[in-house]
Amino acid sequence: MGSSSSKSARPTWPTVEKFRRPALEPKMSDLTLSDTDSSEDPEPSRSLRLEAATKWEAKLLSEPKNRLALAALSTHASTAILQKPSALLHDTHVFSDQIELEGTPVTNQRSSGRCWLFASTNVFRVPIIKKYKLTGFELSQNYLFFWDKLEKANFFLEQIIDTQEEDLDGRLIQYLLQSPVGDGGQWDMVVNLVEKYGLIPQAFYPDSFNSKSSGRINWLITAKLREAALTLRSLGSSCKSGELGKYKAKVLREIFGILVLSLGVPPKPDDTFTWSFHDKDGKFRSITTTPLEFYRENTGTISYGAGVIDGVLGGGDRGGVAERFSLVNDPRNEYNRLLTVERLGNVVGGGGVKYVNVSIDVKPLQIPPHGTVPVTPQEVAMKSTAIAMIKAQRPVFFGCDVGKFAEGARGIMDTDLFDYELGYNITLCMNKAERLRTGESSMTHAMVLSGVNIVDGKPTKWRVENSWGAESGEKGYWLMSDAWFDEYCYQVVTDPAFVSNEVLNVLKQDPISLPIWDPMGSLA
Repeated sequence: MGSSSSKSARPTWPTVEKFRRPALEPKMSDLTLSDTDSSEDPEPSRSLRLEAATKWEAKLLSEPKNRLALAALSTHASTAILQKPSALLHDTHVFSDQIELEGTPVTNQRSSGRCWLFASTNVFRVPIIKKYKLTGFELSQNYLFFWDKLEKANFFLEQIIDTQEEDLDGRLIQYLLQSPVGDGGQWDMVVNLVEKYGLIPQAFYPDSFNSKSSGRINWLITAKLREAALTLRSLGSSCKSGELGKYKAKVLREIFGILVLSLGVPPKPDDTFTWSFHDKDGKFRSITTTPLEFYRENTGTISYGAGVIDGVLGGGDRGGVAERFSLVNDPRNEYNRLLTVERLGNVVGGGGVKYVNVSIDVKPLQIPPHGTVPVTPQEVAMKSTAIAMIKAQRPVFFGCDVGKFAEGARGIMDTDLFDYELGYNITLCMNKAERLRTGESSMTHAMVLSGVNIVDGKPTKWRVENSWGAESGEKGYWLMSDAWFDEYCYQVVTDPAFVSNEVLNVLKQDPISLPIWDPMGSLA
């Protein structure tokens, strides 16, 4: 790493900071000595004994409930059999606070992992719809998708060059090789893209077959990049940096060709386009601009005019989406600390991933409707920030583990939705920190919060805009219980106007750097 007279300068990557994590509290497993029927088990043995399985089977099927469960669960999806009617009854789409203008139409990422691009553009489009008085509008997710793929390819190749001294079979290189151009991403990666490439209405670069079903091009590009990684490593330090650069450029040219032929010829950031439309009043309008100009002209709109001026929260038209940042809830690590993930990004020279780690519980947070007055310094939690943004009519980008205790057809996320104890005679007792430490949970999906129901000052459920089409949930909108938020929500992206100066000061800290394989490095 670094530079020398014979090599061009390479980016300096952060290393993992050594820090102490709190030890897990000792906890008995679900099956304790006191509730074990020792008469059903043979003498302890390191190997699995068929004698034990035979006794367990007889004991299990001696109970009528388990025989009924066998008939039901072996022939139907457990999520259909074990749903609690009581959860379905209270999981209705009625909210005390809801964004008045939710973006239309409902979006659909199809068979791709582009949720972060859909969630971010769904947030961006709401103020644009208001500004231009539109009845419906989508930004091109495919435009950002194209340039993200090419940027990720370049980012990966630079990391391979930077890690030539690392063992090919070591954990770092093997992890880098796993998914160099996967569909997923993070908020800071969206910022990198829109700052460099801008935004464009979907009509000028709509989805292609391969953006809606990205598996094949992902495989092809990944195979080429893995091959290139071996070549770059074989060239090694004996090769002049110019030769490495020439080979890298050749690989990128080939990948650019794959993307063009699969996704279509993309607009360039400075290409001119003319956007013509009728607003909701029937008035014809026509705007000639470029993707970068379109983004810059609407920066104040997209950022809702809130910003930080001379270190004080207030109104403004500066910074665009780059001002927003991620609050995360990672109970493994100290709160009010800045976290980052080493070697996680998409644009060489762009910003890295940064998280402000905060508690999740609701804290008192008094913010004017438009966030124009500094808030009182205090510990800010994820929920209170999300509630304040919704009350101020701001849609909220958030990251979660969508596969847990969720039902897709109805669009419900509720920790009380399924009765696994009734069906399988087990309980699941890990807390959030333990699930992160054991790989049981991580950020897997990004969506948008657009409503919350508050009873006696506390949230009970949340309205969620998903990107899985109108057939999923309530016409594309999902419902999340507040208990599910506690356990499986990890990230809320906030405008600076909705947190205290104390939290903003966390952004100035030297970050704790997590390894790239850490659960907080997963890409939604």
